[in-house]
Amino acid sequence: MALAPTAARPRLLRAFAGQPLTPPPIWLMRQAGRYLPEYRAIRAKAGSFLDLCYAPELAAEVTLQPIRRYGLDAAILFSDILVVPHALGQTVEFVEGEGPRLEPVRSERDLFRLNTEATRPKFARVFETVAKVRRELSPDTALIGFCGAPWTVATYMVGGQSSADQAEARAWAYRDPGGFARLIELLVDVSVEYLSGQVAAGADVLQIFDSWAGSLADDQFERWVVAPTRAMAGRLKERHPHVPIIGFPRGAGVQTPGYAAKTGVDGVGCDTALPLGFITRELSGRVVVQGNLDPLLLVAGGEAMARRVAEILTALSGKPFIFNLGHGIVPQTPPENVAQLVELVRR
Repeated sequence: MALAPTAARPRLLRAFAGQPLTPPPIWLMRQAGRYLPEYRAIRAKAGSFLDLCYAPELAAEVTLQPIRRYGLDAAILFSDILVVPHALGQTVEFVEGEGPRLEPVRSERDLFRLNTEATRPKFARVFETVAKVRRELSPDTALIGFCGAPWTVATYMVGGQSSADQAEARAWAYRDPGGFARLIELLVDVSVEYLSGQVAAGADVLQIFDSWAGSLADDQFERWVVAPTRAMAGRLKERHPHVPIIGFPRGAGVQTPGYAAKTGVDGVGCDTALPLGFITRELSGRVVVQGNLDPLLLVAGGEAMARRVAEILTALSGKPFIFNLGHGIVPQTPPENVAQLVELVRR
């Protein structure tokens, strides 16, 4: 990153300026959510989950709740990766206890149902949330904007829901790669505008979540994960050269170093399954590494969590590093265990 350490006030940004920090900055994926009683109180009066995502006052409050509790080094916008297809006009709803349900898009003809002009009013509400959060945050706390990567968002759009193997999207990509490419290109275009708007509203860092990157064969990984992310990163860096980009290719395994090198991201989120030895050999020092405590250790807490935290800190010390989980906080996590984790990292 062409980012001067003296200009990078939040500790998270100092990591992207090349500074190995002790203790490292810490934030947690899904740090705002159902494990917090104050979140559940807001959620109960918000209406639907999407209503909460589009309500700037409430979404900003939810974004700030874990910062007030734990003093984390970064807030991450409270929203969802499926805001993008919803804003495009695809029917999206969240069914309690089951997850998202979408009206599937499974052919090039179905793409005509999507309307890029329709995104503006919905995105505007998200940008208002970002601006509200930035006004309330300390200058020492970074604000992370995000979106889903085109491949991962496409798996929901095509499958109509979450799935274990993303079979519907993979099948379309094999059967009609040209038609599927048009969906991916549309998502690249819309996602760049969405992230750019978040930066304009006050986001300091961007994260691209590719939660289903690990479901693709290596040649398909290059086409549907690496190439779209590279296109997004390149266009965002042209507009916002000093805003770091973190890629999170969950499940990419041995393909992660290639992802880091080819996409041009500044940091890589490492999932729980990526071995520490592999991370230190293949990634640490080449990009900013972020990760990778098992979220279920955060549920367990105690000595088991303390031992693993120590191992991660020892392995990744001396290079720019951001402490995080290997995936998001799960709902059954005791809030006091998150406080214990922050204390362990900072102690």
